[in-house]
Parts: sequence; C-alpha cells; structure tokens
Amino acid sequence: LLLLAGCEMTDNALGNNQNANTVASPENNKQEEPKPEEQKEEQIAREIDAEAKNNLSQTKIEAGNNLSGAEDNGEVIKEEVKTEEIKNEETKYFKVIKVVDGDTIAVDIDGVSEIIRLIGINTPETVDPRKPVECFGIEASNKAKELLSGKLVALEKDDSQDERDKYGRLLRYIKIKEGLFYNLEIIKQGYAYEYTYNIPYKYQSQFKEAENYARTKKLGLWADGACGEKNINSPATVPVVSEIKPTEITVKSPETKAQCECSSNKYNCGDFKTQAEAQALFECCGGISNDIHRLDSDKDGKVCESLH
Repeated sequence: LLLLAGCEMTDNALGNNQNANTVASPENNKQEEPKPEEQKEEQIAREIDAEAKNNLSQTKIEAGNNLSGAEDNGEVIKEEVKTEEIKNEETKYFKVIKVVDGDTIAVDIDGVSEIIRLIGINTPETVDPRKPVECFGIEASNKAKELLSGKLVALEKDDSQDERDKYGRLLRYIKIKEGLFYNLEIIKQGYAYEYTYNIPYKYQSQFKEAENYARTKKLGLWADGACGEKNINSPATVPVVSEIKPTEITVKSPETKAQCECSSNKYNCGDFKTQAEAQALFECCGGISNDIHRLDSDKDGKVCESLH
C-alpha cells in the first residue's frame, strides 16, 4: 500500500509540473513588466536627469549673458559715461546777475561780473543817458528780465566775430539751461531786431527769418500801433525828423540801386562799399532817432566804422 501511494504521489507531482510548464511557457516568451516601484524609480531618475540638463543649459546661457553684460558695463557703458562727462565739461552754465537791457546782460564767471553783448540782435534803447527811451524799449527790457533774471545760461562764441566789442564787452550767444535760445527767441517774439554789425554771423539767416516771422505776425514792436504814430510796422510810413522831409538819395545794394528805404530793416554794413554810402542812408532815414537798419551799433551817430 505504501508503495502504491508513493507512486500515485509521484505521478501527481509530475502532472502538476507539466501543467505548470504548459501555463508558464507563453509568459516566458514575453518581457517581464517592471514592478510599480521600479517604474516610479525610473521616472524619478528621468526627471532628475532632465532637470540637470536644463540647469546646465540655463547656466551656460546666464554665463554668456553675464559675459556680454560685463563687456557692456566695462566698455560700452563706460564709454557713454566718458562721453557724457566730456559734454558736461564743454557746456558750462553761468548765472545771470543783471539784465542791462534786451541785448546786454551781466553774468558771473568764476566770481567776476562780465558784461555780455548779444550777437545778432538789437533792442530799442532804454539805458543810454544821452538818448530818450526808444519805442518799445521798456517792453523789450522787461521781456529780457522775465526770460533771463537769475537764470543759468550757456555762452556760445562765434569765430566769425570778435571776442569783445570796442567797449570790452564779450560778444556771445546765450542759451538758457532749460533749452531756450534767447537771441533767436527775443527776435521771434518781436522784442528785438536782427542786427548784423559788419561781418555775417553764424545764425544770421535764422535770425532774419525770425524777424520776418515777427513782422508778418505783427508781434511785439511790429504790432499795429505799438509805437503810436511812428508805427514802424507800416511800410507806407517813413519816419521824419522834425518837419523837414529827407532828401531822396540813391544807395547801392548788392543786387541793385535803390532809393532811400526807411520803412524796414533792409540793409547792413556789408551792403555798402564805403562808409560814406552807409552814412548817407543812415542820415537820410533820420539818423540816430530812426536807425531802422541798425547801422549805428554804438549809437554815436557814425555808422559802419569798419568800412573806413
């Protein structure tokens, strides 16, 4: 009995092994799927690897930017600062300590008061003790005080003009620190005439255009009735000294010969070959009392003295 039982158990074991092999055989032909824990570890490893690569790439980009920025800060920006420093050194501003009249001011230059005669403009007289206050002179002086009193201004010289006039005044253009070009603006608003002493100056064409603008718009001294009966704006009005009618004379200009023209600022010293010609026109128009062409810069009755 024991022998028979042992044989039966052996047969059953063999049968079970065969069945197990039969069932397991298809699975052995397939790859074993990783366990969930293994899948999670692999996913974490991939994420760590991707993050490391991303960090490395970002580090390279930042390093490149830092290098470029260092070059900009070290060279380009430094050069810009250097240029700005040069500009600041070139542009010096001086405080206006007195407005004498519309075309003359005093500024403080290193503790010294310097009188500045403005190039290219002439305003009606208000301070000459030898002469009465001229038409629109007070208005021009007040406008100059409004624009300039206590302001910081830059001084610009003109190489075509002398450093100083015969009275020792510096000849300059002035530009207010806020950006206003005073010489030009005072003409454009109708408070000054364009004025050429002898040699054409740097901004002559712009100043002449400014005067034409003020005249056309009838601004300031060009306004109707600005000077009462002696309105300089009217082309038909020729100012006369006392009751004596001026004698008409012929004066040479660069283009043609013209009769005595006294209604507008038409000539400057450069339009005459001799001082005598300029003097004749000056006297024809009324002399000092009506120097419409601004030929007598120093108000001494003798015009265009450089033509002697």
